[in-house]
Amino acid sequence: MTDLICKDLCMTFRNATTGAKVEALKDINFELKEGEILTVLGPSGCGKTTLLNMIAGFITPTSGDLILGDKQIEGPGAERGMVFQQGALFEWLTVARNVDFGLRMRGANQAETSEKVEGWLDTVGLQGFGNTPTYQLSGGMQQRVALARCLVNDPALILMDEPLGALDALTREKMQSLILELWKKTGKTIIVITHSVEEALLLGERLFVMAPRPGRIHREYRLPFAEMGLTQSLRAIKQEDEFSKIREEILTMIWDMEEEIMGNV
Repeated sequence: MTDLICKDLCMTFRNATTGAKVEALKDINFELKEGEILTVLGPSGCGKTTLLNMIAGFITPTSGDLILGDKQIEGPGAERGMVFQQGALFEWLTVARNVDFGLRMRGANQAETSEKVEGWLDTVGLQGFGNTPTYQLSGGMQQRVALARCLVNDPALILMDEPLGALDALTREKMQSLILELWKKTGKTIIVITHSVEEALLLGERLFVMAPRPGRIHREYRLPFAEMGLTQSLRAIKQEDEFSKIREEILTMIWDMEEEIMGNV
């Protein structure tokens, strides 16, 4: 099992100008079971991306433990895959060369690599686009490439930092459905950072609402909507009374946090 355990996680930065210490995260504790999908939501400055970067191994926590499976996270690793808001693709390369980049860097067998690339491009809806220059693709198609590039490396844990934030509403809805399909198809553990309350509700079996100063988990929700989204229209789910109730509750919660931040400035 490759469960993720975050225990007593803290992150403190030092202000470069004043030298004062800033607590970005304090006492983060949770366990994410293999195959769960978690969304993380909260006002700007609550430490969402900092948390994700620590799990990715890009930054080291000031204190606490991060364990994936039976191994301490001490830096980036192939068992964790990242999908960024802008895709972070090599736009001058073809779609296929972007997707197989990690495999090529590891010296994987060329025939097996080609087969895997074709399979994942088909899965994300890009069959026949392997030889297309990436810069010719729309934003939504580029995010499909980013998903395929992540999945082809077979990570145990997929980390998504605002992956759909730059997309138009219709494309965003299609990509939300695709993420749910990939979650169910692969059984991967997924963490999604988002600013959208609706997106957090639709994609998360579990949802953390984080609060700032210091960044911490303010409330956790366990939700049915991700599972419902596998068989129902996302638009129909948004009309559910329970969905609307929780959405308004969270919006009020975050609004109050923002008001408190502004009052303390």
